[in-house]
Amino acid sequence: MEILHVSAECYPVAKAGGLGDVVGALPKYQNKAGHIAKVVMPMYRTKFLYNNNWSVDYKGSAYLGNYHFEFTIIKETTNKLGFDLYLVDINGLLDREKIYGYDDDTDRFVAFQIAVVSWLSSWQHQPDIVHCHDHHAGLIPFMLKHCLAFKHLQHIVTIFTIHNAQYQGWMGWDKSVLLPEWDSWKSGQLDWNNTINPLASAVKCAWKVTTVSQSYMNELKHNSNGLEALFEYEKGKCIGILNGIDTEVWDTATDAMIQHHYKPATVTAGKQKNKNILCEQFGLNKEVPLIVFIGRLVGEKAADILPDSITVSLNNLKHQVSFLLLGSGEPHVEWQLGDMNGKYPGYYHIEIGYNETLSHQMYAGADFLLMPSRVEPCGLNQMYAMRYGTVPMVRSTGGLQDTVMDMGETDGFGIRFNNASVSDIHYSVSRALSVYKDDKHMQKMRQHMMQIDHSWEKTVNDYTTLYESVKRQ
Repeated sequence: MEILHVSAECYPVAKAGGLGDVVGALPKYQNKAGHIAKVVMPMYRTKFLYNNNWSVDYKGSAYLGNYHFEFTIIKETTNKLGFDLYLVDINGLLDREKIYGYDDDTDRFVAFQIAVVSWLSSWQHQPDIVHCHDHHAGLIPFMLKHCLAFKHLQHIVTIFTIHNAQYQGWMGWDKSVLLPEWDSWKSGQLDWNNTINPLASAVKCAWKVTTVSQSYMNELKHNSNGLEALFEYEKGKCIGILNGIDTEVWDTATDAMIQHHYKPATVTAGKQKNKNILCEQFGLNKEVPLIVFIGRLVGEKAADILPDSITVSLNNLKHQVSFLLLGSGEPHVEWQLGDMNGKYPGYYHIEIGYNETLSHQMYAGADFLLMPSRVEPCGLNQMYAMRYGTVPMVRSTGGLQDTVMDMGETDGFGIRFNNASVSDIHYSVSRALSVYKDDKHMQKMRQHMMQIDHSWEKTVNDYTTLYESVKRQ
């Protein structure tokens, strides 16, 4: 099958979170399975853009309301990512350094989607699947079905994957004029609660809807930022498919971003060497368990309770554990966590920002990974940690619940807790300290985790089954 993925992110081109990781890996593994998978995304001004070679694939023009714009589709010429990569260049709208965070993001991503569908309209053939990711591509299923200029594309199968339903792309009805002329009888396909809601529209208009874990799909019927009734109503076309991880990138035996390579048989010694490097770099105690947090410092990740949780754990456990954090996000959370630097010398440090190399070294050198997330549709960090023999400490939600088995169960290998609270985190840290002192148990868990298969092959098979089921309809 020929599959066109439409996304705002794709690693290593531009990434803000798990969406980028998924779109950077799924198409590659679909191609390996014999499909023809492609990715189209906005052209941001990134290092990847300037460090690679491009050819012009298409030039066109379209309207964003009354604003006439020209766009160019460029293609990466070497297929270095394992799939055809196309970027949409719209001068003044997409050619910026950041992915998100501009006042005109609504206009930017609506224009991006109009350009993608206009380009698709010029193809001499039609792809089998247009696979749209999150609300930034959520209007495409509507456009293909109900915009008058694109009626000839209405038979293309559209799949919509929700990576995070908390962000829905809301816009006022005054923005409806931005869309290409559409059938006014279909306004209900755009509307949710008297607002244009691109994510809700995609759930209504796409042929099938997926989320990135089965537990998250179930949770959306009860907690989806106002769309609970919609997910209950549309449950017949919704399915959870767990993400995979790129086992070629995340491999302790070959990872160029870590200082010491290791395999399951040598995990204890290998992790200790990597831990020593981290502890020397950040002035941490090598003799106590190292707990890391890697991610966005936002409410969804429960980052706001980290300062109190860490303080309570360090004080109550008499500095028998250490913490190393990497991330950025809400300014007041950054300030609180940054203000703790220096208060617990040898036992706490945070690096504010995003550093891919450091994150790999942290997975390799840490003993435990803390993920107290309030919302975690799938979660990739816990899979990376498991792949690197780092014990995940996770709240039982979404994909964390689907991938981590508590060490209290038969063949369990992680630590799970129920609430994003200071008390639950402190209790989990206490459990981590206890198991850390049991060398045989730790080694058994590490070796077991490293051999769990979270590769993309199974995920690709699940998507293929889904695609084929829709094509038979």
